[in-house]
Amino acid sequence: MFFLAILIAIKLADIQFVEGDKYRALAAQHSTKNVIIPANRGNVYADDGSLLASSVPKYDIRFDAVTVTKNDFDENLVPLSKELSNMFGKPASYYQNLFRKARTGKNRYLLVARDLGYSQYIQVKKMPLFKKGPNRGGFIAEPKTVREHPMGKIAERLVGNENRGKPGYYSIGLEGAYQEYLSGKEGKRLKQKISKGRWKPVYDENEVEPQDGYDVISTINVNMQDIAHHALLKQLEEYEADHGCVIVMEVATGQIKAVSNLGKGTNGKYYERRNYAIWESIEPGSTFKTVAMTIALEDKVIDTSTVIDTKNGSVRMYGRSITDSKTGGYGKISAAKALEVSSNIGFAKLINDNYKDQPQKFLDHLIEWKMNDTLGLPIKGESFPVIPILGGQRWSRNALPSMAYGYNLQMTPLQILTFYNALANDGRMVKPQFIKEIRAWNEVVLTQDIEVINNRIASQQTIDEVRAILENIVIRGTGKNLYSDNFSMAGKTGTARKEYSNYEEWLKEKKYVSSFSGYFPAENPKYSCIVVIHEPSTKKGYYGADVTGPVFKRIAQKIYTDSPLKTEVNELELSDEEMMSDYNSYFEKATITTRQIPNVKGMAGMDAVSLLENLGYKVKINGVGTVKNQSVNAGETLKVGTQIILTVS
Repeated sequence: MFFLAILIAIKLADIQFVEGDKYRALAAQHSTKNVIIPANRGNVYADDGSLLASSVPKYDIRFDAVTVTKNDFDENLVPLSKELSNMFGKPASYYQNLFRKARTGKNRYLLVARDLGYSQYIQVKKMPLFKKGPNRGGFIAEPKTVREHPMGKIAERLVGNENRGKPGYYSIGLEGAYQEYLSGKEGKRLKQKISKGRWKPVYDENEVEPQDGYDVISTINVNMQDIAHHALLKQLEEYEADHGCVIVMEVATGQIKAVSNLGKGTNGKYYERRNYAIWESIEPGSTFKTVAMTIALEDKVIDTSTVIDTKNGSVRMYGRSITDSKTGGYGKISAAKALEVSSNIGFAKLINDNYKDQPQKFLDHLIEWKMNDTLGLPIKGESFPVIPILGGQRWSRNALPSMAYGYNLQMTPLQILTFYNALANDGRMVKPQFIKEIRAWNEVVLTQDIEVINNRIASQQTIDEVRAILENIVIRGTGKNLYSDNFSMAGKTGTARKEYSNYEEWLKEKKYVSSFSGYFPAENPKYSCIVVIHEPSTKKGYYGADVTGPVFKRIAQKIYTDSPLKTEVNELELSDEEMMSDYNSYFEKATITTRQIPNVKGMAGMDAVSLLENLGYKVKINGVGTVKNQSVNAGETLKVGTQIILTVS
C-alpha cells in the first residue's frame, strides 16, 4: 500500500505539472463549447413599405410523459385536454387518449401542436400541467424561424423562397439575389456544461454578437402586383392555357412594379411554378416586327409610306412559304400598314429587300442595343437571347426574313419589354431594376440608381414614327378591339407557332404563344407592360389580340384609373380650385387623425417598427432584439406622425 501510494503521488504530480495543460484542455473541451448564434434575416418590402417576406418565430409543442408525476398527470389531464380542445378544435377525448397512450408507452417526445405563433405558444404554455414547466409539467417547446409571405402565393417566385432540404439557403428571386445582404452574420458564444446536461453562457472575450441582415426595399408595387396577378389568372383559366407571365415596368426608371408567373399544375390549378418572365426564352413572333421596323426606319432604307406587295396572303421565299393571317392577303400596303395589320409577308419582304446584301448592318443594330446579350440581372436564371450570326449554325438565306417577323431568334419576355420601354422612354434604354435600396434599420446601405443600356436607340423622328404606328395598332390595327375612349395605350400584338419543327405533328396539336407588348398612356407613357400566354386552347382562340390583349388592357385601365399622371393632377389644380380646396381641407384633417396604439411588447424589433410606421408614426429604436418597453402605452390614442420610442433587447 505504501508503494501504491508513492505511485499515485508520482502520477498526480505528473498530471499536475507535466501533462496538466493537456488534461485541462481535454476537460475544457468536454465541459465548454462554442455555440453558433444565428442572425435575424432581413425583410423584403414592397415600394410602399408593405412586407413581402419576413422571418417569424414558430413553435412546435411536445410533451414528456415520463417526467410528470402520477398525481400531477391525473389531476391536470382533463382540464388540459379541454383547453387544447377549445384552442385547436379537436375533441377533448382525443387529447385524453393521446396523453394516456403516451404515458403508457413512456413517450418522452409526443407531438402536441405544430407551427404555433408566438401568442398561441404563450397561451399553450399557460395551460394546466404545461405551466409547471419542462420538469414537472413535461412541457417542451421547440422554437424555429419560418419565412412567411404576407401576400401569400402572389409574386412568390419573384420574391423567392427557402430551398427544400437546405434551411436558411435561398437561390431564387430577390431572396437569392440579395442573400449576402439579407442573411446577416452569425455570432458565437461560449457555453459551459452544468448539472443535468444543461449549458449556460460564460464570459468570453472572443464572443461575437450576431449581425442582423439588412432589409431589401423592392420596386414591386403591391396594388399593381395584385392587379397583374388576377388579370393573368382570369385569362389563363378562361383560355385553359398552360402558363403565362406579366411584367409591368416604370418607363423612366426601369423599376419593375409587378411580375406575375403562373403555370398549370397537375390538379388544373395555377400557381407560381417558374419565373417565366426572366427564364423562358421564346420566339417573340410579331412583337419583334417593331424592332425590325425601327431598324429599317433608322437606316432610312424605307419610310412609313413605302409600299410592299403582300400578294394574296402567301408567297414563297428561298423555298419556304410565308403566309399572312388574312385570307386573300392585304395586297399592296404601306410599311406602316404592314405593322398595323401585322403582315408576315410585308416584313419578310421589307427586310430581305433592303438587307439581303448587307445582313450585318441589320444585326449591328441588335448588337448596339445589346439585344444579343443578357440584361445582367441580379436575379439568377436569366436566359441568353438567341440571335443568328453570319456563318453560324442558325444562319441561312431564310434567317433574315424569318427574323423580320419574329422567328429564328429567341428572347425572354423581359428582354422584349426592355426594347418597348425604350420606345416609350424617347429612345433611352434602361436596365430593369428590382430594388430601390437596401437598409439597415433607418440607415440606407445601398441605393439603386438608374442604369442606362443605350442613351438613344434611334433618332427622335424614328421613335415618333414607330410610336404613332403602335398607337394606331390599338385604334385601327390588330388591337382595335382593345381601344377605349377613356384612356390611351399603344402596343403590338404577337402570335407565334410553338414546337412546329415537325409540321405534321404540329398540325395534330397546334400550339401557339400569344403576346402583347406596349405602354400606357400612349401620349405620355408612364408604364410599359408585356403579357405572354402559352398554349391557349385553340378552340377558344389564340391570337394575341384576343388572348393577351385583354389582359394588357385590364392592367392598364386599372393602373391608369388608380394612378393619375402628375400632369393630370396639375391640370386639376388649375381648372378646379374648389375641388383642391376641399382636398386640402381633407388632408389637414387626415394629418391630425389619432389612432389607437397597439401593444408591440414581445415582438421582434423590426416587426414592431414596420407595424408602427405603417400606421403613420415615427419610430426611434434603442437596442437590438425584442421589444421590452414602448414609450406610449397600448390602447392610448396618439396623433399620426408623433414619435414613439421602443426599447429592445
